[in-house]
Amino acid sequence: MPRSPRTEERSAEAALSNTLDIALKSAMNIDGAIAVALVDYTSGMTLGTLGGTPDFDITVAAAGNTDVVRAKLRAIDLLGLPDRMEDILITLESQYHLIRPLQSANGHGLFLYLALAKSRANLALARHHLRGIEENVKI
Repeated sequence: MPRSPRTEERSAEAALSNTLDIALKSAMNIDGAIAVALVDYTSGMTLGTLGGTPDFDITVAAAGNTDVVRAKLRAIDLLGLPDRMEDILITLESQYHLIRPLQSANGHGLFLYLALAKSRANLALARHHLRGIEENVKI
C-alpha cells in the first residue's frame, strides 16, 4: 500500500530529527563540551541545540555568531580566495568556541557551533571530532 505524502513528510522529519539528535549528542561527548548548536547562518535560527548553562545561552550565542560567519565568508569572497572555510576558532579566557560551516551541498547555509571549556578541552581533538560529525550530518 503506497504511503501518503503526509506520511512520507513525517518520515523525513523523523529521519532529520534523528540525524540532528545523533550529531548534537556526539558533539556533547567531546571532552570539555559545554553546548552545541546547528545554526542556519542566513536567518540566525538554530535548528537544534544541546547543553548550555545558566550563564551561557547557546541559542543567543549561536544567533550572534551568524554575523561572524557571514563576515568571514564575505571577506573570503572579497579577497577572491579559492579556499573554503573549514572552521573559525574564537578563544576566550575560559572557553573555546568552534564554528564549522557544513560543506555538503545539503548543508549549505548551516554551521555547527561548539562551546568548550578551555581547561578540559583538547582543541585539536575537538576539531577532528567536529569534522567527523559534519561528515555524518545529512540535512
